Amino acid sequence: MNVKPTLVVLAAGIGSRYGGLKQIDPIGPAGEIVIDYSIFDAIRAGFGKIVFVIRRDIEAAFRAKIEPNVKGRVAIDYVFQDMTAELPTGFQIPDERKKPWGTTHAVLVCKNAVKEPFGVINADDFYGRQSYELLADFLRRVDTKQPNYALIGFTLRNTLSEHGTVSRGVAQVDAHGFLKTVVERTKIEKTGHTARFLEGEAWHPLTANESVSMNMWGFTPALFTQTEEMFRAFIAQDGTQPKAECLLPTSVDKLVQRGAATVKVLTSQETWLGVTYPEDKPAVAAGVKKLIDAGLYPAPLWK
Repeated sequence: MNVKPTLVVLAAGIGSRYGGLKQIDPIGPAGEIVIDYSIFDAIRAGFGKIVFVIRRDIEAAFRAKIEPNVKGRVAIDYVFQDMTAELPTGFQIPDERKKPWGTTHAVLVCKNAVKEPFGVINADDFYGRQSYELLADFLRRVDTKQPNYALIGFTLRNTLSEHGTVSRGVAQVDAHGFLKTVVERTKIEKTGHTARFLEGEAWHPLTANESVSMNMWGFTPALFTQTEEMFRAFIAQDGTQPKAECLLPTSVDKLVQRGAATVKVLTSQETWLGVTYPEDKPAVAAGVKKLIDAGLYPAPLWK
């Protein structure tokens, strides 16, 4: 197909664990932010448009940081993840609800802005050049009318923080490279050369060799009808819970279990860089500098 894929960047998160607007916190030598490197990698991998999912209260700061470098290099669009978007008629948002409805909802609100195969990433995760090349290649070949999707899988040990727990979708992959299941574990921590996750009050061991989701996905527009159904079901069951979230890995897992979608797992050898906690920032900056020194990125990035 000749249509270039779109990249959806999820940037509406509040960043409660980080303690600030981490989406626009500089980590590069010339003040570059993680999203700068994501866009740079996406452009050279062949993505034709970037759609940012943001909140209205961060719009001015976000545009001021992104547009001077990016505008004119690639088509850009903005979608707002308002809490009222896509809600069933008559549903009342609980007074205690202070945050958006989660990553499934964030993707769903893009339905009018995205008409071609598209990737999804987190704004605050550095995925690496190979990851975007794998994703773009898949999206250029996919049948746009079918629910045939992709997950860029990372090795768990390459995605852990030294400074606290992280959330990861732990995947099981069949012999043909397709996703069997993905389970969101919201508290995974490093333990020497291995890892463990907390479920309830008990810790469970992990080898750290597991394939995990970093929320880097490839989809066709067929997903939007499916996520509408998922989000309606979530609101009916959990909408009155002030902190419940409709998470994209959980929604994709349900589609796989029902036989409503196939998900090819494409393994990236890249090491994740990300700012979950303020203490992560120096390590991310050092990791970026190492990649620059190796000639993988120019400095400054936007010459």
